[in-house]
Amino acid sequence: MRNEFSLDPRTKIYMMFLISFLTMSTATTTLSLTLRVVITIVPILLLIVEGKVKTAIRFTIFYILGILVMHFFINNGEGFISALALGYCSVMLQFFPSAIMAWYTVRTTKVNEFMAALNKLHCPKGLAISLAVVLRFFPTIKVEYGNIRDAMKMRGISLAGGNLIKMIEYRIIPLLFSCVSIGDELSAAAITRGLGAPGTRSNICEIGFKRFDYVAFVVFTTLTIGYIWGL
Repeated sequence: MRNEFSLDPRTKIYMMFLISFLTMSTATTTLSLTLRVVITIVPILLLIVEGKVKTAIRFTIFYILGILVMHFFINNGEGFISALALGYCSVMLQFFPSAIMAWYTVRTTKVNEFMAALNKLHCPKGLAISLAVVLRFFPTIKVEYGNIRDAMKMRGISLAGGNLIKMIEYRIIPLLFSCVSIGDELSAAAITRGLGAPGTRSNICEIGFKRFDYVAFVVFTTLTIGYIWGL
């Protein structure tokens, strides 16, 4: 059940597209740098609206630390380590808005809502099925890794215990095999549900634009125009 401030999946796709487009360019002026910070804050505020306050706080702390570290090395750092840290922080901060928006989209969008949105956008079925599988893939992998981690802890194999080689052997390798198996299972489930069947597929999920969607469209379009103008 969507609340008053929940966004339509099409609005999320539009916002993610604009943020990805903006992060591909280099911010050099004060206006473009300021707008980049704003487009980072907006997804964080959306997470708070959806009730994911802890996640929003973690993203905020991580982003602020990245800015502080980058400015520290700009003003005080010298040498290879400084250049390496500065480059890493710059790349991280450049793509951080896209990462937050992608996380918000995945965590707040159900598969049936996403499929309904793609149907209304007249997205090709092959692409729609692939995106639906990907949308379910990463949460499933997270659960699978948690199960593997718990099983290894019961056997006393952990990074804290100094068994790095065993951790790679007993965690990463099973996870890789699980990825292959889960991908096949999700693809089979998509086909079983008739996602690849000919004709128009019906969907009981009702989506539609609300007042908050139009506000998001206007705000992000304005930010994009201002960002391009400020380059």
